[in-house]
Amino acid sequence: MADTAYIPRLRTQYEETIKPELIKQFGYKNVMMAPKLDKVVLNMGVGEAVADTKKVRAAAADLERIAGQKVVITHARTSIAGFKVREDMPLGVKVTLRKQRMYEFIDRLVNVALPRVRDFRGLNPNSFDGRGNFAMGIKEHIIFPEINFDQIDQSWGMDIIVCTTARTDDEARALLKAFNFPFRQ
Repeated sequence: MADTAYIPRLRTQYEETIKPELIKQFGYKNVMMAPKLDKVVLNMGVGEAVADTKKVRAAAADLERIAGQKVVITHARTSIAGFKVREDMPLGVKVTLRKQRMYEFIDRLVNVALPRVRDFRGLNPNSFDGRGNFAMGIKEHIIFPEINFDQIDQSWGMDIIVCTTARTDDEARALLKAFNFPFRQ
């Protein structure tokens, strides 16, 4: 279990430098109005699970290594004959990170994983949902240092959704830029 006295590096950076800059930039009258990171949701859809349900367990183990906490296996809601999917068939895994684990994951994502992506030209600055949340997709989960490349039999894609308390996309974009998210120009 994580020590309660430990404060992640990005959390300290947010409190000391990013938050005051955002207050000054957007002219907030109250310090609680400044946007902050709320949660990070990681999701892996495993389409190959239709033929082999063991692939979901392998994806769950990989996502647990990346996230550092237990994942939830997602199941099909309805049967779809065209895709050979039955109701309650396991099809993917997801996990929600908050507080310390969220800051640690974002630190690893921005400083370690994204620089390892081949032909990386930056994140799309238009991938916001209108309410201050940012979504991105990764084609291969093997860019994370927790995954041993030699032990992987298959590489899966992954969705990463960064939820913030920002009310507009501009506020959220400024917040994520302050956390060194590499947006395209």
